[in-house]
Amino acid sequence: MSLLFVIEHLEPRLSKWVLIEYEHASTIVGRENLAFTNVKRGFKTLQKLGKVYRESAVGIFDREDTIVLDPKAEELLEPSDFEDARAVVVGGILGDHPPRGRTFSLITSRMKRARARSLGECQFSIDGAVYMALKVASGARLSEIPVANSLTLRCGDLEIHLPYCYPLVNGRPVISPKLIDYLLRTDIVQAGTED
Repeated sequence: MSLLFVIEHLEPRLSKWVLIEYEHASTIVGRENLAFTNVKRGFKTLQKLGKVYRESAVGIFDREDTIVLDPKAEELLEPSDFEDARAVVVGGILGDHPPRGRTFSLITSRMKRARARSLGECQFSIDGAVYMALKVASGARLSEIPVANSLTLRCGDLEIHLPYCYPLVNGRPVISPKLIDYLLRTDIVQAGTED
């Protein structure tokens, strides 16, 4: 595959949650097809998952053959976008609910030559956005990819609602089993932190 999936790391630190999504993205597209940009910490950790750059994607990939996935983009991602695309940039940001438009302010507005595309009304996880881009690059239209509009994780009396969209494969959400285990650990929930 000549298409490079680029995750612009925008979180203040490499939290466990973010790392799990990055690991899953690497599994989805393959280490050789994944790059991380804007990495100030966790350089060696991420080298196991893909190529790593300290520089921002803005300085490396701001060109006409780059697609930026941005929920605020006016045009939907189409298979035809990949006819001449060499890179797809995804924001490495844990989502807010409701979204604050950080992908636009931190990436899209600074990449003047790249093409901004949306995955639709949904706000996807990082690995979910990578999966969606891979499917569209492989010829699927967004409307053909089943998606859950949210996800609720349950373990006994514990219930965690994730108000984000997740692609479905055979009716099951594309989410790392490692993330499910991590989120359902009671010590994290009791401490009131979400990383």
